[in-house]
Amino acid sequence: MTTVTHPRHSILSSDLIHPSDQEIVLGDRATLEVRLGRADHARDLREIATALTETPRRLPSRFFYDDLGSQLFDEITRLPEYYPTRAEAALLNRVADRIAAETGVGELVEIGAGTATKTRRLLDAFAARGTLRRYIPLDVSEAELRRTALALTDEYPQLAVHAVVDDFSAGHLHGLGSSDALVLFLGSTLGNFEPTAATELLGRIAAAMSPGGYFLLGVDLVKPVDLLEAAYNDSAGVTAEFNRNILRVVNRVTHGDFEPSSFVHRAIWEPEEERIEMRLASPDSQVVRLDELALEIRLERGEEILTEISSKYRRPGVESMLEAVGLTLCDWFEELDTFALALARRAPE
Repeated sequence: MTTVTHPRHSILSSDLIHPSDQEIVLGDRATLEVRLGRADHARDLREIATALTETPRRLPSRFFYDDLGSQLFDEITRLPEYYPTRAEAALLNRVADRIAAETGVGELVEIGAGTATKTRRLLDAFAARGTLRRYIPLDVSEAELRRTALALTDEYPQLAVHAVVDDFSAGHLHGLGSSDALVLFLGSTLGNFEPTAATELLGRIAAAMSPGGYFLLGVDLVKPVDLLEAAYNDSAGVTAEFNRNILRVVNRVTHGDFEPSSFVHRAIWEPEEERIEMRLASPDSQVVRLDELALEIRLERGEEILTEISSKYRRPGVESMLEAVGLTLCDWFEELDTFALALARRAPE
């Protein structure tokens, strides 16, 4: 699971009410730019139709995140079984000052920013050094970005915030700051992408960065299976409800008639791919209608829909991915063999 973004949320943001390419002044030092528009809905429909007619069936994990999905994920991050958020936050607390000293930048750009809760530790570190000037959070939830931008300009009197409503998972990446910028991609959101897609995404990020810019990537590490599976099968059932929410979102996008509450949540470790897979199993044989797609799909009893992958990493693999897209690993930080931050840089011209 992501923090994008929440890999985070285009789809149905009920708070997305402005046309694309519109900049809105929120306050003296806060602006908001909206890049999502109607064309994205047509893309969502095509993506759902393709995914549900593949074998095996799947749904892209970005469709978890309407307002309810975001709330459920926020609950997940506070569950005792769900270690990634706590581990990453602890790691940022320990190394933020070192990252600020090593990079010395004045601008932070965050992909899939959400509420920027963990990011505040980095903002504090850069502010203490006197270099912090601007923060650019990217996310698909306009309402969340509005709240975050206004809160941060209150908390940091020297900071300008330019929030961008966009969907990085759809390839919407433009200039990611100057050579005086650190681009953040935290929460192990990268793990929600298939290996080829993950490398392609890193390539788009690297291409959008300025020469000499820095990149900080958060990755969840391979660890004992019992810890991994417990994190995605919590005893309170919050993750199961989060998983089923993807069907509610798809219903609204497509005018579909999935019955989310009847589907069975499953999350298992796949050792060959070194990843958790979350799935929803159909309780009975059934036909689901998606009216806006003029599509019917027939599900057999027990048939599964893959809703999310969450790849776990080792340092050599991360370093290889970064090198493949022209980013050089500068430093590697680990929290008790649980979570890691990889600091990399695009070569200066």
